Amino acid sequence: MSEVQPETDARGIAEEARARVRFEEEVLGLADQVYRVARRLVSTREEAEDLVQETYARVLTRPRRLRNADELGYLLRTMRNTFVDVHARRRRLTTTELNEELVEAAPGAGVPGADATAEAHDVLRAVAALPADFRDVLVAVDLTGLSYAETARALDIPAGTVMSRLYRARERVARLVA
Repeated sequence: MSEVQPETDARGIAEEARARVRFEEEVLGLADQVYRVARRLVSTREEAEDLVQETYARVLTRPRRLRNADELGYLLRTMRNTFVDVHARRRRLTTTELNEELVEAAPGAGVPGADATAEAHDVLRAVAALPADFRDVLVAVDLTGLSYAETARALDIPAGTVMSRLYRARERVARLVA
């Protein structure tokens, strides 16, 4: 009986190693999509790269067996948790009073496109202010370009919930921006 156990253990270890390699290949193949979402969450390219790197470090140190091809959902949930754990704590909003004379004299004031840039920042701030459930759906559909079905699979929620949350998220963003 002791002779059978080492063979069984060796097969189990080999299967586990193959599963880990498959997992890593599948997860690494989604890096572009994960980066696009990260880029929307943070303000600079470098922060997005750091967030993706930290997300992959977490995922690859604790691989799991994926079911129903939800690698993207697993990665996005891990990235959201990483963002909240690491990046959100680093940010501290500070407010200062604006001097109207300095604003009018600032480079780019009155430049075409400056208003559009300011509006885009307002929209992103409004998206960031949404509850996590709404924000995740809005980012997945509107910023990442996932379909409702892909978003439902990625976030492990029904497609009807995706549509409902997306509608309410868009409505809240519109209210906050207006």
